[in-house]
Amino acid sequence: RLHTARSRNDQVATDFKIWIRDAIDRINKKIVNLQSTLIDKSEQNIETIMPGFTHLQTAQPVTFGHHLLAYVEMLGRDGGRFKDCRKRLNECPLGSGALAGTSFNIDREKTAKDLNFDKPTYNSLDSVSDRDFAIEFLSASSILSVHLSRLAEELVIWNSSQFNFINVSDSFSTGSSMMPQKRNPDAAELIRGKTGSIIGSLTNLLVVMKGLPMSYSKDMQQDKEPAFQTSDTIELCLEVLTNMIKDLSINSDKMYEAAKNNFSTATDLADWLVKEKNIPFRESHHIVGKVVKLAEELGCELTQIKYTDLKKIDDRLSEESVNILSVESSVKSRKSYGGTSPNNVKKQIKEARKRFIEKE
Repeated sequence: RLHTARSRNDQVATDFKIWIRDAIDRINKKIVNLQSTLIDKSEQNIETIMPGFTHLQTAQPVTFGHHLLAYVEMLGRDGGRFKDCRKRLNECPLGSGALAGTSFNIDREKTAKDLNFDKPTYNSLDSVSDRDFAIEFLSASSILSVHLSRLAEELVIWNSSQFNFINVSDSFSTGSSMMPQKRNPDAAELIRGKTGSIIGSLTNLLVVMKGLPMSYSKDMQQDKEPAFQTSDTIELCLEVLTNMIKDLSINSDKMYEAAKNNFSTATDLADWLVKEKNIPFRESHHIVGKVVKLAEELGCELTQIKYTDLKKIDDRLSEESVNILSVESSVKSRKSYGGTSPNNVKKQIKEARKRFIEKE
């Protein structure tokens, strides 16, 4: 009697949707845990100044707290994608039969409700013949894995002796087999490396589905392995990265010194000329370029250039213009919504907790 009005086709599609729905719920909890950890670490580093980079070159100073909150936002969108996927897949295929429905007088609304679906699927052919819900799950997982990989990459870079911004704890690093002095951030490197297998799983299922006619084909049996592997991998990566961030120690002095390098406050001087002297930005950019060139010739920081030397470049440069060249001044001045000033970061932390943590 259990097989009456049912086919393997609609039963497997139903089971697979339930499985992916549960996987999404687990993943979203782990995303929120990672966000919460990043927010906590951000709160501890509201005023920790570090260099902000473009092209991996020092650009403008930012706070470490602000930098970490960027990943909180990325993860928030990842969670949203998984929620969207869950909402779309939460229609019950059971009762669609092999492909055409059934002649038995069944109540698909009741079965859907009993299995915690929002409603039954609308079309029996579609119900058994598509796996777009699995593809969407793998797509959301792939985007998430790219974000995790980018954060892992930064941990690897920051942990290097050349940067020395952070120390990855012994729990998440391993020694070299030959060189006793080395500690390698292997956990971060593996998170970065696992991204390839997750993206590969998405490609795998897309290729399986691309040429299938209606309705069910045995090729679709290949849908489980990529989904199962991806779920296991992404959950492990989230767990490891969360605990890795918790255990991080920050070398704030190194970050601060690096933030002062490469004339990172040059833009502040250009902005000052625009605001205070009403100079078009193109012209102020040209003036500050000369100031930077002078600092390079003298082998000093912008703040160390004598006021008299600045006046020789352009008499509109005053003592006040020198005072705005510190990294502290630069960071505090970035008050626009979403900017890096410590007061902004405090507000952003509060808002992030409300949007992502408390609502859960």
